[in-house]
Amino acid sequence: MSRADFFTADARMKVRDAVVAVEALTSAELVVSVRRRAATYREADYLAGSICAFVALLFLLFHPYEVPVAAMPVQVLVAFAFGAFAASGFWVLKRLLTRRATMEHAVALTAKSIFVDRGITRTTGRNGILVLVSLLEKRVELVADHGVDTEALGAPFENALVAVRAAISQDMGLDAFVTALKQLGPPLGAVMPRSADDVNELPDDPVHE
Repeated sequence: MSRADFFTADARMKVRDAVVAVEALTSAELVVSVRRRAATYREADYLAGSICAFVALLFLLFHPYEVPVAAMPVQVLVAFAFGAFAASGFWVLKRLLTRRATMEHAVALTAKSIFVDRGITRTTGRNGILVLVSLLEKRVELVADHGVDTEALGAPFENALVAVRAAISQDMGLDAFVTALKQLGPPLGAVMPRSADDVNELPDDPVHE
């Protein structure tokens, strides 16, 4: 799955249509936010740079050809810069060098921040739900307001959420994510049905940052 898939006009429309389909069944207000990453993970860049610098130092010290000592600091520094720069743009390497718990914490913290900043807490029935997609971490984080009883939603909702998360974590593509997202509608509708006078309080368009 390309990271750009979620940022096209067609992708925005597909996600918006999925949100509309879910909200047609339930009083819950669904908001989807898509981010390229939840944090910069600079420590991974510096770790990659340090590894490259160390390898370069070993090469300079034990290579059979003589290397001017005065040039070694510059060469080691160049190796560090190369490694750090490579990791900053190479997501696979950045994921490998970052602890899973660190990424999980960053995504959870970002989701809670968006939940507040976007005013999802301000719905009349406190029934807002945020689904955050963070692409670098390949994670989906759900934050629900106090009016959404996630325990009452039970196994059908949990199974639908597992499908949503799998679509991202397993690189199944945008269409798989949209299909899974729509599956949230029936279990939400069973517990929180849409009323005849339901008012759409939150925007249906996905938030891209």
